[in-house]
Amino acid sequence: MTALTLALSKGRILDDCLPLLKAAGIAPAVDAGRLLRIPTEDPGVELLEVRPTDVPTYVEYGAADLGIVGKDILLEHGGGALYEPLDLGFAMCRLSVATRNDSPLVRNPRHSFGRRLRVCTKYPETTRRFYAARGEQVEVIKLYGSMELGPLVGLSDVIVDLVATGGTLRANGLVEIETIYTSTARLVVNKAAMKMKHAAIRSLLDRLAGAVAHA
Repeated sequence: MTALTLALSKGRILDDCLPLLKAAGIAPAVDAGRLLRIPTEDPGVELLEVRPTDVPTYVEYGAADLGIVGKDILLEHGGGALYEPLDLGFAMCRLSVATRNDSPLVRNPRHSFGRRLRVCTKYPETTRRFYAARGEQVEVIKLYGSMELGPLVGLSDVIVDLVATGGTLRANGLVEIETIYTSTARLVVNKAAMKMKHAAIRSLLDRLAGAVAHA
């Protein structure tokens, strides 16, 4: 039988999910090193190590049967084409709106500057939906790193970014003013694979759910 393929996000989520994979019997069987396709202790499961933003795409198009990825990535990608059967509970963080601690937005997050609010983020779709839901149109500036610089150099009024401890914000004179949602790691499944490989996927889901329950 063809092995199931599980796509994993590189970085923090990969590190955090290793104990869970071990508890479920699918820990990497070798030192991954530079490998991108990694065999596991279970010959029926193979791991793929990919960029976090690519995990939903690999699963949606069937290059992987399942994936582990942050809820923030799913909401930005649009997860309608995927099943999301399991909240894994780790890699918890929040997507927040933050600004300079001397901004009038600290006292009133809906303060008007007489123009569209400028927002730096790597989550443009989520940001637009958040503001549109309350009837505001904003100017979204997409960045890929160092969001905190946006308000500091006048590029934007606020940022929308993931926050874990808030330490980086505080170190740069920024403060959270609104929380959009809380994000954790989620297991997602390709809809076609769920039908074609139902028994194997159901078994793996049960093992992962058991590992989460006993974590």
